[in-house]
Amino acid sequence: MDNEMKEHWNDVYESTEVKTLGWYEDKPTLCLQLLAKCDIEKSDPVLDVGAGASTFIDCLLDEEYTNIIATDISEMALNKLKERLGVRKASEVKWIVDDIAKPAYVCKLENIAVWHDRAVLHFLLEKDQIQTYFSTLKKIVRNDGYVLIAAFSLKGAKKCSGLDVKNYDSNMLTENLGEEFHLIEPLNHDHRMPSGDIRPYIYTLFQRQR
Repeated sequence: MDNEMKEHWNDVYESTEVKTLGWYEDKPTLCLQLLAKCDIEKSDPVLDVGAGASTFIDCLLDEEYTNIIATDISEMALNKLKERLGVRKASEVKWIVDDIAKPAYVCKLENIAVWHDRAVLHFLLEKDQIQTYFSTLKKIVRNDGYVLIAAFSLKGAKKCSGLDVKNYDSNMLTENLGEEFHLIEPLNHDHRMPSGDIRPYIYTLFQRQR
């Protein structure tokens, strides 16, 4: 695990109110709309990569998904999410503290029906980090499974939380995933930050071919 990056994100979540973070959404409407296009059962495993303290997990529980896995490099972030959910709801989620660029635990998962990542991939800058991210994804997402990735678009910010980012478009994501993943829907979206500023994202939904 990258301890420097772990400390960075623990500091961010320790020092900042979650609802003021630039990527915060009261409700992740677009991700939920794309998730609704996935032909899966509520009991199928859904992995939230870089769950942080976002409300996506809350919404999955509200919609009665029963096989939810939340992972993040920041234990502080996951603890804040657990606190918000409360003991009963938090017990319904599998929690994994891991570095998706150097995974020790996520890579051991199997048959993931949905890989959900909003605003993690673009923080990976090194070629080996990006290769590890996609090789892990391809290892654990099942045949006919879905990949939902939202990242800063080519028109988006070049830095976030004091870190440089790598910007994407749907073609770049398609190239990284390879021919076995079919692009179902690409969407450009302007996210309004809690500060009122706008950050352009690219949202994509892929399905792995049988």
